[in-house]
Amino acid sequence: MNANPEMMAAGTAPARNGIVMDCQLEKVFYGDFLAVRDSKVPIEKNKITGFIGPSGCGKSTVLRSLNRMNDLIPIFRFQGKVSYHGQDIYDKKVDPVVVRRYIGMVFQQPNPFAMSIYDNVAFGLRLNGFKGNLDERVEKALQGAACWNEVKDKLKNSGLSLSGGQQQRLCIARAIATEPDVLLMDEPCSALDPIATRRVEELMIELKDKYTIALVTHNMQQAMRVADTTAFFGVDISQGSRTGYLVEMGPTKKIFEEPEQELTRQYVRGEFS
Repeated sequence: MNANPEMMAAGTAPARNGIVMDCQLEKVFYGDFLAVRDSKVPIEKNKITGFIGPSGCGKSTVLRSLNRMNDLIPIFRFQGKVSYHGQDIYDKKVDPVVVRRYIGMVFQQPNPFAMSIYDNVAFGLRLNGFKGNLDERVEKALQGAACWNEVKDKLKNSGLSLSGGQQQRLCIARAIATEPDVLLMDEPCSALDPIATRRVEELMIELKDKYTIALVTHNMQQAMRVADTTAFFGVDISQGSRTGYLVEMGPTKKIFEEPEQELTRQYVRGEFS
């Protein structure tokens, strides 16, 4: 697969004013259903940007729009612009597969492949035609995901043999093995117990030294613990359906302690969910 020159240039470009992705989501549709409207979400370099909001507010739809994962849904339509280092990822010349090389994703449920731990991590590298030392890159990714010491003696074992928390860290290792620039995480701890959740949260904080992270979470305490910036999405029901939109975005401490919008204040105080 040939990488788009535009995306390759974008992937090596310095962040403009600290912004890696400038995301302007005017309208996002599934068929005739307007899922998200009027949301401008800048993603800052080497920071964790948290997306919070009630169910149905479109925060996962927004996240999946950032690496064109929603393109896999036939009825998805996008109006707006998502600039990655100045390159619009929705430009017709840009291959969405290449986009996902630079903007990786970790899903809600741990989803290791039915293959060995080693092959799980090596999968994306092989897919992208990696020509370097595979053993070194696999070890580096597993170390980066804080699970090397737990699995180094059983790399030939199935990834499905690991615990839920280990499986999620394996999926993080698989995502970072190709050395993306941005890591999207869609409620990565929702299926994990409190101990495994804490370990993944610690890992996220460690990873932001090397990666830019966007995180969807239903757990406001988690957003307070790990996010540098928080975007709160609300739901507009005025047209008879549920359409998500950005209410407010800012430093996490300000969003939770001194929000500008009354709706944000009500949500962070637990007055609705």
